[in-house]
Amino acid sequence: MKPVDIRLVRYASAARGFLLLSGVIGVVQTAVTVAFAWMLTDAVTGALAGRDVTASLLWLLGLALLRGALIAASDAAGTRAAAKTGMQLRAALIAAIGRLGPGWLAQRNRTELAVTAGHGLEALDAYFARYIPQLVLTVTATPVILAVMWWQDWPSGLTAAITLPLIPLFLILIGIATRTVQRRQWQTLQRLAARFADTVQGLATLRLFGRERRAAAQIEHTADEYRRETMKVLRFSFLSGFAMELLSSLAVALIAVAVGFRLLSGDLSLEVGLFVLLLAPEAFLPIRQVGVQFHAAAEGVAATEDVFAVLDEARAPAHRVSSRPARGATGGRSVSEERSDAPRSVSEERSDETKRAGSLLEVTGLRVRDLPPVSFTATPGTITLIEGPSGAGKSSLLAALRGAVAFDGAATVGGIDIRGLSPADWLAWAGQRPQLSRGTIAANVSLGDEAPDAVAVRRALDAACADDLDPSVELGVQGSGLSGGQAQRVAVARALYRQARRPDAMLALDEPSSALDPDTEQRLWDSLRERADAGATVLVVSHRRSARRIADRIVELGVRV
Repeated sequence: MKPVDIRLVRYASAARGFLLLSGVIGVVQTAVTVAFAWMLTDAVTGALAGRDVTASLLWLLGLALLRGALIAASDAAGTRAAAKTGMQLRAALIAAIGRLGPGWLAQRNRTELAVTAGHGLEALDAYFARYIPQLVLTVTATPVILAVMWWQDWPSGLTAAITLPLIPLFLILIGIATRTVQRRQWQTLQRLAARFADTVQGLATLRLFGRERRAAAQIEHTADEYRRETMKVLRFSFLSGFAMELLSSLAVALIAVAVGFRLLSGDLSLEVGLFVLLLAPEAFLPIRQVGVQFHAAAEGVAATEDVFAVLDEARAPAHRVSSRPARGATGGRSVSEERSDAPRSVSEERSDETKRAGSLLEVTGLRVRDLPPVSFTATPGTITLIEGPSGAGKSSLLAALRGAVAFDGAATVGGIDIRGLSPADWLAWAGQRPQLSRGTIAANVSLGDEAPDAVAVRRALDAACADDLDPSVELGVQGSGLSGGQAQRVAVARALYRQARRPDAMLALDEPSSALDPDTEQRLWDSLRERADAGATVLVVSHRRSARRIADRIVELGVRV
């Protein structure tokens, strides 16, 4: 673990301010420590000499209070800095995931990311409140105290200068081993969280197939593994603390024995000897505390390293948007055919301004993995139907358009490469899985809208054939409380709501009627037709033959043999 990772300063402005504040507090603490040792020496020697030491005692009291206030201020500033840094890193992490896109996220374990952003960054409290202040004191206080000791009694200063490097040497050796076990503990915690989340999510299936006991046993095994790794970390922590205390105690003892013999021989005055003995423990205290707090801060630092890995990946040139040339404008069995028999009576009466309300989508030679390339154009005011057998790449095509998977070829909206746009800027999408969340139906429909419109929510539900649902109904985790067909209609309503709020957004629906009965399905097709007639660009993936009746263009995808 680096003393201070430069990336922490780069990605979190709160860390920069705290480091500067810690430096100021450290300088003042150093001055207070030296002054306290001198006043205590003056009080003791003055009392032995029979002088009035009232002034010295008052100074000691004031310096003690000031030192306590500085420690409290450092702790408070560290706690605030940890909270602010955690917030900034979480915000940066979310922004980085947004830049990397759904395709990158689909290849990662989301539970591990959640643990890192949650519990992991919360562990920064120890790093900021205890580790960094001691590290700053090591840089500021230790050299100053060594210089004062050398100035007052150079043999004692020389002894401290020789023995002091032994502590960081042992700290590095123990830290290397500690880093390994700490990393294993953190990875085990991530696995435990991921396994628990997966088990809970698939509990119904596990019970159906009689595998719930095995899943529980696996969680128990991982939890026990986490317990063992935690105990290893604690053992290394105690070993490190013992080593630091032993080395510093031996170093102070060497100075004390030398000072004692020189006092007895008369080569050293009591005032200087006592002053040096009071400063000696203070010279070793910061670096000793760095070793002790190293372990308390290790978990938070391990989490920040995972966050920095994501942030660095988002900044890497490989993930910057670039236009790649189309590769194969045609191929496989991709066909785009115009429909002349579709009902056009309403759409023909639209004005040119209404026709431009939607977004023009042009796809040329788009290829996902080893699927055949596809080319088509979706214009405002039309419904483009994507057809094909299972495995032909229908859902993969929509995944590519919304940035969930990488692709070759070209896809532009209004002449702009979609890889340079956020899907939220131009796409209103509903997939085969509703992906609802806990909250009201209205909140799910207006997801992403900072100022939800209750009237628009009601209209979207009606257009999605969900007029029987009350927008104020509370849903459970993952939208529990609705049937499959109802959840699907709410997801479609969410896409319709977004398109209504942003008329230039393209409406893309993946199998929107798979869980609907024929009558409800026909009502949904009519709603989509109305949206298209109003100027929207509509893209529908469906295996239902009834969808052909509303389609203006049909793109047939075939599996390459």
